[in-house]
Amino acid sequence: MIYKTYSSCLLLEDGKICQGWSFSSSFISSGEVVFNTGMTGYQEVMTDPSYLGQVILFTYPEIGNTGINNEDIESSKIHIKGIIAKNICLMPSNCRSDITLVNYLIDQEIPHVFGIDTRFLAKYLREKGVMIGCISSNMINSDQFMQKLEQFTRLQNLNLASKVTTENVYSWSSNLLIKFQYPSKDRLQQMINNLHVVVVDFGVKFNILNRLSYYGCDVTVVPYDISYKQIMIYKPNGILLSNGPGDPALIGSSLEMIRNLVDSNIPLFGICLGHQLLSLALGASTFKLKFGHRGLNHPSGIYSKAKITSQNHGFVVSLNTFPMNLIDVISWNFNDNTIAGIVHISKPCLSVQYHPEASPGPHDSDYLFKHFIKVMHVFRNRI
Repeated sequence: MIYKTYSSCLLLEDGKICQGWSFSSSFISSGEVVFNTGMTGYQEVMTDPSYLGQVILFTYPEIGNTGINNEDIESSKIHIKGIIAKNICLMPSNCRSDITLVNYLIDQEIPHVFGIDTRFLAKYLREKGVMIGCISSNMINSDQFMQKLEQFTRLQNLNLASKVTTENVYSWSSNLLIKFQYPSKDRLQQMINNLHVVVVDFGVKFNILNRLSYYGCDVTVVPYDISYKQIMIYKPNGILLSNGPGDPALIGSSLEMIRNLVDSNIPLFGICLGHQLLSLALGASTFKLKFGHRGLNHPSGIYSKAKITSQNHGFVVSLNTFPMNLIDVISWNFNDNTIAGIVHISKPCLSVQYHPEASPGPHDSDYLFKHFIKVMHVFRNRI
């Protein structure tokens, strides 16, 4: 199939302009321009709520090689503001592909620019720091850019979890992983006694819910602004604080609920934003990274033991305000020595900055779900 291309451009807030092409003739979109170094996972990235409000720069030379399928989405809608790529594959080859990436971009009206040297641009952002940018099918003037810049700045000052959380409580069940994986001995054993996990939705990915379901848990998803008393109505064996977008310091309304959960001795597991919120609730603070961690090959661990992890965040927990009397660091990001995982000294609370569910990425840390389940079994009759 022959696609018509249109001249397009990227304009960064420092005035830098990059010209490229797109398959859409009319669009303009602004967002925080961040880079992702993964070789795969473009579909998961576009549907991950954690990327709300961001324009994703893919550093891999070509994306779209495996097409798009209906099973690997991470939420029910697109959350990104656009994508930037070096090249987009026109003829994917994968038995699971339902549609080409090009057709997906056109059908979903996703702003996009390709033909840009993305590795050069990634180095530029690494040196200068992530910044707001605007991608457009036409050259834009300074007035248009400033208007888009002001709109996005207002968005950045909002609690973004409120934009992606569920409005209603729902139960999750999925046999998707069973379709592609044989049940392990661990999974068969864990299915004997179902555990009830309440997932607090700050922007949860479907695959986090899939992993819990795969290991035999009954999963209930609740809004992020739920109270401690409302959570206890569901009689959970464990609580999972999900991933999500934005600055954790702007979600202060959830901290009291988290503190009450910690005091209740219900096993608690935080992932990404959930990790940051647990740390804030325990007295730590967070800060924004210069260019964030977004990729599939981040080494994380402690001492000489490392796991290769999937990461996607722009904020981390500050070591300077770390409450050493309450929590221990169990994992560091070996690229920049930032905190990647913590455990409470006296409570059944664990959290990690990375994504053990992967999707996309390595499965080195999937054991954390098994560990969480074992802890729930231990505390099942103690609460």
